[in-house]
Amino acid sequence: MAPTRTLRTYLWLLLFLALRAFGNLSLALGTRRVPQTLATDPTVYLRAMLDPFVALGIAMLIVALLARLALLSVADLSFILPMTAIGYVLAALMGKIFLHEAVSPQRWLAVLLIFGGAALVSATPQSTTPNPERSR
Repeated sequence: MAPTRTLRTYLWLLLFLALRAFGNLSLALGTRRVPQTLATDPTVYLRAMLDPFVALGIAMLIVALLARLALLSVADLSFILPMTAIGYVLAALMGKIFLHEAVSPQRWLAVLLIFGGAALVSATPQSTTPNPERSR
């Protein structure tokens, strides 16, 4: 794989991870400000979407989905999915730092295992199947 394509893949990956992490954080912050518990009443969800944090979170997660589509066009699914699991590491860190959540030792161990798996996958080729469409 050409160095430019590798760099482009990792830039898309960073964009995806940042958008997903901050989008989920924004959703969590926004839904904590909603007075009602989100349940079966669809109007509660519609009102919740009017909260600026929830709206920002939704927008960021939509753009993250588009970034993931771009990622899947340049690298194998078996590479992308484990690498994007780093988002779970970021979620635990952001929950601890910004939301002041208590993260148990078992959860930190899970975070460590996810990070280790992503590190192993990052040492493998990003693309193992020749695809003439990808060479653009």
